[in-house]
Amino acid sequence: MNWILLIIAGLFEVAFATCLGKAKEATGSESTYWYIGFFVCVAISMLLLLKATQQLPIGTAYAVWTGIGAVGTVLIGIFVFKEPATLWRLFFITTLIISIVGLKAVSE
Repeated sequence: MNWILLIIAGLFEVAFATCLGKAKEATGSESTYWYIGFFVCVAISMLLLLKATQQLPIGTAYAVWTGIGAVGTVLIGIFVFKEPATLWRLFFITTLIISIVGLKAVSE
């Protein structure tokens, strides 16, 4: 159950980074809504991370949480914000995913 909470927390990390990107593109009251979404997602992400670390090792949980956030944010950057998907960028994201899976595997 704690791993599921951690994954959801990582997805909310992606959401708060996405909200920041959208707020940067928006103007007026629309940007305010994106900033509100940012703060809501940050709060949920942190609370879920806190809950997950009550049972999981903090080093592993934090690394997995940030890894999910990093991978997800890069993918959102590529697909939503039209950032470049270069060979090296995809290579290093792949190595990050392998590292996240490896951390989970050795933390059992």
